[in-house]
Amino acid sequence: MKADNLNIPRHVAVIMDGNGRWAKKRLMPRTFGHNAGMNAMIAMARKAKQMGVRYLTVYALSTENLSRPREELDGLYNLFRKYFTKNVKDLYAEGAAVRVIGDITALPEDVQKLIAEGVANSPADAQFFVILALNYGARAEITRAVNAAISRGERVEEGDVSALLDTKDFPDPDLIIRTGGELRLSNFLLWQAAYAELYFTDVLFPDFDEKQFEKAIKDYSSRNRRFGKI
Repeated sequence: MKADNLNIPRHVAVIMDGNGRWAKKRLMPRTFGHNAGMNAMIAMARKAKQMGVRYLTVYALSTENLSRPREELDGLYNLFRKYFTKNVKDLYAEGAAVRVIGDITALPEDVQKLIAEGVANSPADAQFFVILALNYGARAEITRAVNAAISRGERVEEGDVSALLDTKDFPDPDLIIRTGGELRLSNFLLWQAAYAELYFTDVLFPDFDEKQFEKAIKDYSSRNRRFGKI
């Protein structure tokens, strides 16, 4: 149900930070935190749809994350293998279509297949989209766009660049949320974030529940977005 008396952002993007620290506080392995983060992401998507958000982008795996220890990466991939299909079906049940940005070709082939199936089997008439940023980095994305323009021998304008990005089918984010206490974008949607409102919280992502999400939306709703105008 859409929240009354609130200016709801059409597109919310979330840097889901703090899974590892959340697990460490509980003397558990980092994969325990990543699993808790997956559950929190599903709950957040449900709340976003209820409030009237149309697009939810989640920073699930950055290009920099691929430099983490092999043990942690294998744990992440195993979580994908074990839970991805179920989680995607939960999103389908919420009427959500799944989309992906980033270069997934660097991921294990069976994980790539799971992701591709999640996109292909999404509801065709969805009005809500969950966009997974996987092996995503904004600089790599912009570089791909520049190279695509060069290969065509074209001079590009600002709008042409947007049309060459991974996010070409989606509007730019209105609100970017980062959990976990860090105050930076960490190579996330750098081009698209030009006029996004930024919201930072110390809450670690597994604890970023529906009330926390609603708090972020209310904060966004209180702002006056002028886009450079008076």
